[in-house]
This record gives sequence, C-alpha cells and structure tokens, in this order.
Amino acid sequence: MTLDLTGIYSKAAFHELAKTELHFPDWYGISWDAFWDCVIAVVRQEMPDRLMLTNWAEFAQACPRDMQILRQIIDDYNTEMAPKRMELA
Repeated sequence: MTLDLTGIYSKAAFHELAKTELHFPDWYGISWDAFWDCVIAVVRQEMPDRLMLTNWAEFAQACPRDMQILRQIIDDYNTEMAPKRMELA
C-alpha cells in the first residue's frame, strides 16, 4: 500500500490522511502517540505488509520536527512489527 504525501504540509494534514487511508477509528486524534497506538495495536492486523510513504519531501521541509518523529516511528515500527514494514520511498 502507498500513502502519498503530496500536498501534505502540516502535522494535522498528515494525521487526517493517515486516519482516512489506514482506516483509523473515529476517535483518532492528531498526535504521534495516537498514530503509534493505531498502527501497533488498534489496526495491527489490518496494516498492510508493506506501507510505502511517497512524496514526503515537502512534508519534511514544512514540518522538520514532525518528520524526525515520523522517521523514529518508522524505525520502531519496523523493529516491532517485522516482517511488516513501513518505508519512505
């Protein structure tokens, strides 16, 4: 599965995209803790074997601190959920 970050310039926009595309529950909020909880526990079984995040450079430029957090989440996810993977493409 591909999560296309084209036009994503804010943390809120990223989380709205993730909520919609990854089918997070209605109560999902705009936080990295909620994102982690959802991909690890809430939608764990429904997460694709490989999630590719594409066109992420604009998000990284607009939100460098959030991109740093996302990179750490990706690393932690790949360790915790192997063989499932989340990758920047």
